[in-house]
Amino acid sequence: MNTLIADSGSTKTDWRLVDDNGIVHAIQTDGFNPYYQTAAQMATTLQNQLIPHLKEALVTKVFFYGTGCTGPAVNHIVADALQDVLPGLQLVEVNSDMLGAARGAMGHEAGIACILGTGSNACCYDGNQLTRGIQSLGFWLGDEGSGGYLGKTLVRDFFQERLPTDLREAFQTRYALDRPTLLENAYQKPFPNRYFASFTPFLSDHLTHPYITDLVTEAFALFLTTYVKRFPEAGFWPVHFVGSIAYYFAQPLQQAVKQTGLTIGSILKAPAEQLVQFHQSPA
Repeated sequence: MNTLIADSGSTKTDWRLVDDNGIVHAIQTDGFNPYYQTAAQMATTLQNQLIPHLKEALVTKVFFYGTGCTGPAVNHIVADALQDVLPGLQLVEVNSDMLGAARGAMGHEAGIACILGTGSNACCYDGNQLTRGIQSLGFWLGDEGSGGYLGKTLVRDFFQERLPTDLREAFQTRYALDRPTLLENAYQKPFPNRYFASFTPFLSDHLTHPYITDLVTEAFALFLTTYVKRFPEAGFWPVHFVGSIAYYFAQPLQQAVKQTGLTIGSILKAPAEQLVQFHQSPA
């Protein structure tokens, strides 16, 4: 019986197909978010990007962890899309990306898990389920410390002429970005969080510049202070991080954790491999 395990963000989805022989196959598709996509739109992406990689394998179980999968009211959208393209399914579990991050980072151990990718989030985890979380307000009203937030901050500082001259010139040379293009992507096109997160390579390339170092560290400190330190468990549980932003900006992240008086745990780029282990091992 073949099993699919998915870790889905706003930008991409990491899939692991565990076949009948226990061999794990990695697949990647676009990201999914039931707040922005219908079941039909998701099914089309799955049909085009996932199904060809399955090579007619009969998938009977899916464990899907995704951004925007906040409860039954929206989780069924993802489940419907999966059942549409995988008619042999006997079990479909759709859970939040937050639970996936926690299970991936800590397995069956208790702790605090944070997502720092295109978006951001945090929760407390008892070794099996989430026990406490934050009410994420999404890209425009929250997501501090995320790739979308970092990119938005960088672009705002560029247009408001707060970037130092050398960084401003480098940014203009690289992107040639004008105000109409910016506003179209911010307010008219879908997935503005992905758009702004696309500027984070510039931050990574100039991370040694004091202005960029401070920008990134302050964004992480804001995330930790606003959300993580509000958990009573933050005083005695380690804080684990999952996501590309956490992984590629590990040094300023570690500095921000130290500044805020927290204890850092693991930093994972993605939890897909660890989620396979979680679902293969008993509690």
